Amino acid sequence: MDNILPFIPQRPPFVMIDDIVSADDSLSTTTFTVRPGHLFVDNGIFTEPGLVENMAQTAAAGTGYKAQQDGKAAPVGYIGALKNLSVIRLPKVGDTLTTEVAFKMQVMNAHIVEATIKVNEQEIATCELKIFLQENT
Repeated sequence: MDNILPFIPQRPPFVMIDDIVSADDSLSTTTFTVRPGHLFVDNGIFTEPGLVENMAQTAAAGTGYKAQQDGKAAPVGYIGALKNLSVIRLPKVGDTLTTEVAFKMQVMNAHIVEATIKVNEQEIATCELKIFLQENT
């Protein structure tokens, strides 16, 4: 999918994903190539806040894609909690992140997801996110 913007509420320069690789009820996968001058690049390195936002946007892209398939608008979500963040290494400019978000549980409008980011098939970061979805009116 070439144009990610219909599936996420974020807009440039706050977009941390380039493409949806796959999305279904249990797993969303995206890619993102780190570019020079990006909001979360510091001295050629993509920083921790960028990694967390990339994970959250991957969850949003999957949810937005599914909503669009059902003829609905992509919902807006907010990170409510971050648990067990592990950053093995920070990616650098030119690296392409492949991010997988597995949907574990939903309680009302709270979604619990587990996220993993890989570069060249090597895991570089993981965490659990609690994301609250705003009801579309």
